[in-house]
Amino acid sequence: MRGRPLHTDPSVAAPPGHPLQAWTHQANGAPARAGAASSTHALGATTPQVTVDYKVARHIAAQVAKQREELLKTTPDMDRASEEQRCLDWINEAVALWSDAQAMAPQEDEGLRRAVYDLLFRAGRLQPYLDDDRVEDIIIQGPHEVWLDYGDGERRMVGPIADSEEELLELLRELARGSGHNERTISTANPTLALSLQDGSRLQAISGLGPMTYAVIRRHRVSHAALDDLVRLGTIDPVLREFLGACVRAEKNIMIAGKQKAGKTTLLRAMLKEFDPDTRFATIQTEDELFAHANGYHRQVVSLVGRESNGEKDVTGRSAGEVTLLDLMHPALRMSLERIVVGEVRGPEVVAMMQALTNGSGGNLCTIHARRPDIIFDRIAELYALAQENLSEQLAYRQTANGLDFIVYVDMTDETQIGGRRHRYVSHVLELTGIGENGRPATNTVFSPGTEWGDLRAVPRMDPSCIDDLRRVGFDSALLQQPYGAWQAPLPLKVGVSR
Repeated sequence: MRGRPLHTDPSVAAPPGHPLQAWTHQANGAPARAGAASSTHALGATTPQVTVDYKVARHIAAQVAKQREELLKTTPDMDRASEEQRCLDWINEAVALWSDAQAMAPQEDEGLRRAVYDLLFRAGRLQPYLDDDRVEDIIIQGPHEVWLDYGDGERRMVGPIADSEEELLELLRELARGSGHNERTISTANPTLALSLQDGSRLQAISGLGPMTYAVIRRHRVSHAALDDLVRLGTIDPVLREFLGACVRAEKNIMIAGKQKAGKTTLLRAMLKEFDPDTRFATIQTEDELFAHANGYHRQVVSLVGRESNGEKDVTGRSAGEVTLLDLMHPALRMSLERIVVGEVRGPEVVAMMQALTNGSGGNLCTIHARRPDIIFDRIAELYALAQENLSEQLAYRQTANGLDFIVYVDMTDETQIGGRRHRYVSHVLELTGIGENGRPATNTVFSPGTEWGDLRAVPRMDPSCIDDLRRVGFDSALLQQPYGAWQAPLPLKVGVSR
């Protein structure tokens, strides 16, 4: 949430004796005795672990909150920085008094100060996990059971983040308030909550529809990457990097498809940095995950985020206060934009998006979930069928063929269950060339997996039909004549690729 940490690498452990404390979750899914590496997982390798008494932390936080309330009554125009500094002074005083009475060690003082600060200004007991850059997902199964998924495939159980269901729900509500989406909450009337936290993490929670409250926080570990960064990560090679950059500069309409957690949004953010900094464009999202308006690079961004309803219905039967991506699309088209970017097409807004692709000047980007490259057109047709007008499959195919220029497919191979790692990479680039057999879009496979070299990553296969457009923005077409691209060696897989 808001505020800055009291120190850069805190280490707050679960209360001693908690039954979750001595187990980790191995990559093969089986729990194993962890020994020294328990769920009191240190966020810094050299920082000693401390155990925080959260009853004491909550008591001090409540005391400081009352002092802050009185301060703001007498000084209502105090700026945020001064307010935080005054609260930090009170926290230090209260912790010092408690430390003297309990003969606490310096690292225990620091842990308690940090815990109180997090309760007041940030995400409470959840904050240390949000501060850990290695964490990819935070999985919450009620107040007492919390799991951390790391980028290398390890899953570890950690201590509780609340003492009761009500405390957990209040934490989620506070996260919603702190996110700036005041209309979003979680309650009996609104049992689901979806939002972006201030650090860009995406939260989805469900309550009242099962025995406990469930939540998942997906963290963006690679949140400001450019295409060159994805080359270093092994997602693309320099040949594909130049090709994708040229497609963006040539104002081609591009859809990024792939499995869940494959890296679609990361690639989309990277491709946005191929825009000229002064390009005027809109991002349309249900939760802000692109951060284009705040990345320090783009200067003309119209950042639009949908709004959930207040749980009531209007006279037409529509959810009152709700603003969908489809609602945002039409006014966005009147904002003198050069491009439109839709964070994820997942419903009826696909129709408006395809209309924008066919009517606009080009250069628009979006993402879509698809398990395989060969089902992408069927996924689009399914979304057309979900539109209120129940639009036909043939219309979906025709507008897709007329509006899209390229589809980039992002894949992931997960070998963590056999001691390997997760590999994320672009596997295909398809060029749409019009209507083909049976009314489906016709495609050219410009890049596909280099299976003949034992690789799953994309290698060049042919020139696209629009190669002259790419040459006009500086692309060297000779790059596509390298059969293995610029890869130095095949993907280091434990299970080889069938050739």
